[in-house]
Amino acid sequence: DITPANVNGGGQVVAAGSKDALAKLAEDPLEKTRVIELKVAGAFHTEYMAPAVADLQAFAQTLSPNNPTIGLASNSDGAVINSGQDFVDRLINQVTSPVRWDMCQQTMVDAGVTGIIELLPGGTLTGIARRAMKGVKTLAIKTPADLDKAQEFVAEHTQNITA
Repeated sequence: DITPANVNGGGQVVAAGSKDALAKLAEDPLEKTRVIELKVAGAFHTEYMAPAVADLQAFAQTLSPNNPTIGLASNSDGAVINSGQDFVDRLINQVTSPVRWDMCQQTMVDAGVTGIIELLPGGTLTGIARRAMKGVKTLAIKTPADLDKAQEFVAEHTQNITA
């Protein structure tokens, strides 16, 4: 009764499950693995969140999403999303599906992305990206003081982009 909540790449997988199942995994981890307990508020991106889906679907019915001006990488499979409605649908499905940061990174590499900004709390995903996406610059926003750096970073990495 353990399931992946995040597949981050580089062999890093965030597992979710019942406290008993996770305790057993920690007591007897798979060979060549390290188990670290993460302090999180819930079992996000797993079937444990299924009760939230109906409320999100009902709320989504009240929305009229616009299409994004640039493609968005879907957390569920790395696909490039160009439809606002598809984005909303995938966001709802993401509540009970694992985040596939590994696939998002590959999509960004394939698209020629040269820089990634991670918003608060900032640091985990850019750290993984530095290892997996050789040559891509990263910036983790950790405080409001970092916003000036972010503006410079965006200007540097969007010079040749047209929407």
